[in-house]
Order: sequence, then C-alpha cells, then structure tokens
Amino acid sequence: MQVKSRHHLRSDAVSDVETALEEQLGVTPDGDAYELVEFENTDWEVVLIDGEPQVAYFDDEPFLTVRGANAYDPDRRIVTVDAGAISFVSDGADVMRPGITEATDDISPDDLVLIAEESHGKVLAVGRARVESEDMAGDEGKVVDSLHHVGDDLYEFSG
Repeated sequence: MQVKSRHHLRSDAVSDVETALEEQLGVTPDGDAYELVEFENTDWEVVLIDGEPQVAYFDDEPFLTVRGANAYDPDRRIVTVDAGAISFVSDGADVMRPGITEATDDISPDDLVLIAEESHGKVLAVGRARVESEDMAGDEGKVVDSLHHVGDDLYEFSG
C-alpha cells in the first residue's frame, strides 16, 4: 500500500479516537505519538500509535485493527468463533452462524465487532454485525461482514 499522506493528530482528534474506543470496546489507548496515515487507491485511514497501526477508520468510525485489538485486549463487541471457522475468518470470509460459539451482549446491527477465536481469545478479524448479539449463534446464515483480517494489506502494513 502506497502512503498518500501522513501527519500527527491534533490533541482534540486524539481525544476523539480515545473516547470512541473507550465507549465501544472499553479500552484506552496509551501512546505518546498518534499519526494519521492515508493510502493511495484505498479508503483505508490508519492511526499509528507509537508507530503501530492500532486504529483504523471504517466508514469514518475509529475502531481497533486486529493488531490493536490483540494489544489492548478489549472486552466488548466480541464475536467468538470455533476452531472450524478460524481458517475461513483468517482468509477474510464473512462470519456464519454455525461457527459462532458466543457473542458479547452489547452488539447491535451495523456495529463494528471484533472476531476472536475461542481457544486463546486472539482477534482474527474486524467486521460489521448484521444482527443483535442474541441472534448471532445458530444453524445458518451470514451474521458478520468481514472488513479487515489477519494477513490483509492493513494487517501487513507497518508504520
């Protein structure tokens, strides 16, 4: 990915990002330097916190990246998948009901969510929920659209 622009965030923009992450995920980033990176030929905008791509904007909404989620260990908006779903989710597949073992009770349709694997709790992807928490698990149907996953260009980007 080619960097189009890169600049430090003003303190009010840093506060906005920190407040959004606290409200959504219950995490408070703690960094000394916050830089916004925009890329050529893509809609990705990433916030580097001390040089690490830990936050990205999804439809103008700041949310943790896979790397950021694994660094901060959030406890909200998490959809957990079983071992059988790991390879699909890691390859960018949308999440289907049969692969879900649980979901935190704070998810509404259109919310950004983190998709974690059940054995170690590692986050594999970021997605957008299609249904409420209580409707996540079941026998059939797509319930989370994948937006960012382990191994994609955003994951591989290093500041």
